Amino acid sequence: MSSADIGRLIEAAIWAPSGGNAQSWRFVVVQEERSIRRLRMVSPGLPGPPPCVIAVCQNGELAEQRGARLGREKLTLFDAAMAAQNIMLAAHAVGLGTCVVASFHAGGVKDVLKLPPGVEPVLLVAVGRPAEVPSPPSRRREGVVFDETYRGH
Repeated sequence: MSSADIGRLIEAAIWAPSGGNAQSWRFVVVQEERSIRRLRMVSPGLPGPPPCVIAVCQNGELAEQRGARLGREKLTLFDAAMAAQNIMLAAHAVGLGTCVVASFHAGGVKDVLKLPPGVEPVLLVAVGRPAEVPSPPSRRREGVVFDETYRGH
């Protein structure tokens, strides 16, 4: 995977929407084999070993300064998810595969990445060349999409 590809993914992440334009996210790109091995030890959901992991983190203090309690408690999660989706879409556009991971020990990831106080990992995005491209799972509209008012269970 080229540094240009990684640059495109990070650029896409930075341009993701951000509640109140807080931009309190922080991204750590991990490509060293040893660091990825250490991440996998504290991240049971991380497949691999992938050639690259992008940690989507949030500076909660900055989020609170820019968006009050709502910024810290909710918008940080939404913003991280939108940034991760932008990473995944940009990866797909250049033929890369991704897997977003939320099953990890936050303290362990903080230690591996040497995150400063106040910066927390929210999601990990494994990036690599897919061995195969599986068929997408089915999706349904019935019972999920409603016009004007909700009429479901």
